[in-house]
Amino acid sequence: MRLYEVVYILDASLEESAATEKLEKFHALAIAHGGEVSAVDHWGARQLAYPINKLSVGYYVVAQFTAAADALPEFERLLKLDEEVLRYLLVMNEGEPTSGASIHADVPVRARSEDDEEEHEDEEEEDAPTGDGEEEEEPRDPTSAPPEFTGSRGRRRRMEGPRIIVLNYKDVDTLSHFITEQGKILPKRTTKVSARFQRELGSAVKRARFLALLPYMRRQDG
Repeated sequence: MRLYEVVYILDASLEESAATEKLEKFHALAIAHGGEVSAVDHWGARQLAYPINKLSVGYYVVAQFTAAADALPEFERLLKLDEEVLRYLLVMNEGEPTSGASIHADVPVRARSEDDEEEHEDEEEEDAPTGDGEEEEEPRDPTSAPPEFTGSRGRRRRMEGPRIIVLNYKDVDTLSHFITEQGKILPKRTTKVSARFQRELGSAVKRARFLALLPYMRRQDG
């Protein structure tokens, strides 16, 4: 048995009661070989980041359940046949809550500007011992995020918040901090995150785009 999460995008014309009845039929198939539904979170009608089947609004529901792998093919077959299911995404749950929020550490990380970093590097160069006993600089916490970039004259200031323990692919606010105005993911040399976090970020952005939570390309006004 494994814990799975499925995000449904249903036809927005469905009432919550009708959506609940439909989901109960879906989940009965998913847990037919054992398992149970642990959570069902109705997000309700939301604007899609881009049209799906010429529709601009979808009814979002997030559900988590334990199930045997051999029960999932029939479950997914029924989803594909239902015309009121605009889109769905079934993944193994890795600790993400059903809400659109990531899990952060309790201790915040102090923000540091580029000027502060340059001064800090100069001080370390002056104080660093020479010879065989020279010590390497301790690396920065690789998962401190989300960064926000502000400032003028091209000067960027990395506004660091609490360290992200679990990056939720449904957390649009956090993911947006890592995406440029052209819709591209910022490189880790800019965001100062680890290679592992960058891979998790890429996967999360792909999932969010598939679910129409994020656009593939941001629209240019004017």
